[in-house]
Amino acid sequence: MKALHFLVFLFLGLFIFSGSTQAADEPPTEKEGPEPVMMKEVVVTATRYEEEVVTVPASVSVITEEDIANSTAKDIPSILRREAGIYVVDIAGNRRAYRVDRAGFGETASSNTLALVDGRRINNPDLSATDWWMIPLDRVERIEIIRGSRGSILYGDNATNAVINIITKEGEAFRAGLLGAGGSWDTTTTNAYVSGTHKDFAYAVSGKLYDTDGYRQNSQIKSDDLGLNLGYLFGERAKVSLSGGYHKDDAGLPGALRLSELLAGIPRTDTVHPDDFARTKDNYTQLNPEFFFLKDSLFKTPLSYRKRDILQFATFVGGQFEGNTEIKSVTASPQFVIREPISKFDNHLTFGFDYYKADEEISNESLFFGSLTIGEFELEKKNYAFYIHDEFYPLKSLTLSAGLRHDKVEYKFFPTTPGTPDKKDFDENPFTAGINYNFYKDSYAYFSFSEGFRYPLLDELFSFFTNTINTDLVPQTSDNYEVGIRHYFTKNLYANVNFFRLDTKNEIFFNSNTFANENLDAETRRDGVEILMGFDYKNVGLTGSYTYRNTEIRGGANSGNDVPAVPKHQATFDAVWYPIERVTLALNGTYVGSRYLESDFENKFPKQDDYVVVNAKLKYNWKKITAFLDVNNLFDEEYAAYGVVATFPEEPAFFPSPEINFLFGVRYDY
Repeated sequence: MKALHFLVFLFLGLFIFSGSTQAADEPPTEKEGPEPVMMKEVVVTATRYEEEVVTVPASVSVITEEDIANSTAKDIPSILRREAGIYVVDIAGNRRAYRVDRAGFGETASSNTLALVDGRRINNPDLSATDWWMIPLDRVERIEIIRGSRGSILYGDNATNAVINIITKEGEAFRAGLLGAGGSWDTTTTNAYVSGTHKDFAYAVSGKLYDTDGYRQNSQIKSDDLGLNLGYLFGERAKVSLSGGYHKDDAGLPGALRLSELLAGIPRTDTVHPDDFARTKDNYTQLNPEFFFLKDSLFKTPLSYRKRDILQFATFVGGQFEGNTEIKSVTASPQFVIREPISKFDNHLTFGFDYYKADEEISNESLFFGSLTIGEFELEKKNYAFYIHDEFYPLKSLTLSAGLRHDKVEYKFFPTTPGTPDKKDFDENPFTAGINYNFYKDSYAYFSFSEGFRYPLLDELFSFFTNTINTDLVPQTSDNYEVGIRHYFTKNLYANVNFFRLDTKNEIFFNSNTFANENLDAETRRDGVEILMGFDYKNVGLTGSYTYRNTEIRGGANSGNDVPAVPKHQATFDAVWYPIERVTLALNGTYVGSRYLESDFENKFPKQDDYVVVNAKLKYNWKKITAFLDVNNLFDEEYAAYGVVATFPEEPAFFPSPEINFLFGVRYDY
């Protein structure tokens, strides 16, 4: 019924918004808001250099700065939620930890979805989830999403599901601004920025302070952020950019509520883990020199360093755990882009080398049924890779592409049990090929095949209980097929349909029965379709999407079962309306279908309920001042985005999601 309600709401919204743009006896009026740019979009993520979307054999999305401004999103995962095929789960219910999925990997989605910031990977080499908080939304210029495994050739490990590249703002014309906002649960946020250029020098600096008590007990968060982008042009043939960021947060972890506790009457806002917490410090620096040569070719060599410290404390049945982890990582990615014609045909050749090294120092202290254990560990992961990718244009409207990557990883662990190995290495050689046909203006159709892979994470491969390497664990591999079409019926109306199939072997998962990370004893198949429609005319913009996923375990003990924590059905709706001068009204809704609880590979527990969440934003601009009101969960839906099978005893457990909440703020832009 909730799905039906959502669809009714969607079509009513389409009718109301399209019908209210102007009265029948009034002359046409020009749209008051900025006109969205839907034609000739360019992306850098698909090939690691800038190219038009119409030439890419993949399902591509671009989230613009305007899209972000017209949403109620407070962070990057919240804005990703509006995209076709992107399934976002706020695990703890307080925005502290997110999982971003696409094809339906469920609990391992964070390890199969590659996240980048300006082309630099931010996935962690261990089981800690991607730290989406390290880049505040206010610092983002645009976000590019490349669905499927195509990114495995260009970026390597973790890109099985999709690649999401967050591109930060650089200095252009002088701008400065300040934002202050407050809302539900004593939430306060303050943002400030300044950017500009002086001759050949560009700069952009931003900062953010955020504080909230949170929806549940012990769900408070306090965070500080600082971002910097600098750039300098050396004539027309060279430039160098320097970027960096600092993030710090202190968060409570409210934990799950068991079904038995909820049935006994414990409030949704309560917690049974009042002392659990996580404290994070994260900073990075990236230097990127670029040199242009020949007619239109490029050499660049991004170099980066990142240090992440996290202290966590958690309680569980029979004891407690405290872990202090420091991860230092360095990357170097020299790359050539040769954009020179072959005879009379255009050709774009990209090749390069990727080096990544992560050193992890861990201090664990666990108390289990009165027995205290202290562990000190040093882990290392080192990647070397060479890749080559070519795009050939036999016709102006036809693109043929292919690429190959040779990737090697080496692990080291200390200490290990005497007589057992302390090293492990793997290598993979994925391949991709695709075709794109630009059949009419900005309309195009595409097909691609890509091999994807994911290496074991450090703490999947190494056991802290026995100080040994899991010698049976091997990398997982996938075959990905994508076929789709994007068609502009008019310059204001377009549709995109994408079909995918993803067959995965040796899928890595946590077996809750053996309490060990293992390779699944069967192939998994993921089939899906993603449908997107968009309409923009004068003072109204509308988009809607529907996603269907079918996940199946094909063999082994759970043959025929669904992959847990993956909804079959998902839909989104977005509307932006400029009813009068200076006023913007935005509405977005998300429907998530029922799905099995995380870890329920046997599919023996009832599915978790579906839900509909609708958010609204009202914005008023006057000269350099913008006032806004955000209303999240407009209809006060009572739901839990995340559920899991708890143990000791085994039963469903849920992380209740926030009820209706508000944020009011004022922004000044100079």
